[in-house]
Amino acid sequence: MANKVQYFGTGRRKNSVARVILTAGSGKFIINGREFEEYISSALLRLDVMQPFGVTETTNQFDVEVNVYGGGITGQAGAIRLGITRALMEVNADYRKTLKPAGFVTRDSRAKERKKYGLKKARKSSQFSKR
Repeated sequence: MANKVQYFGTGRRKNSVARVILTAGSGKFIINGREFEEYISSALLRLDVMQPFGVTETTNQFDVEVNVYGGGITGQAGAIRLGITRALMEVNADYRKTLKPAGFVTRDSRAKERKKYGLKKARKSSQFSKR
């Protein structure tokens, strides 16, 4: 059995971390041992995750295996997209020229702001009482 070449990419978004492994194949997509459609039920998020393949015109050329944890489904989808982007740039460095203008290379650093003492949430305070 010949060893298949694997390409790795790590993506992060909000509190989610995704480890992506690309291998040459027919487009099989597995996330945490489950099917892609089963794990990400929202069609909009599925479209978002698949964008790097569309931009680089590599749809159904790679089998994708993802291990993702932390955060919610939206954060996980963003993390998977960044992981796929980084793995594709490992496949071919020229893909960066098309992925960078599309905005897939930059990590979205927005995360939840920490709660401050004396407040109910990060910025929400208790109702002001004049008397």
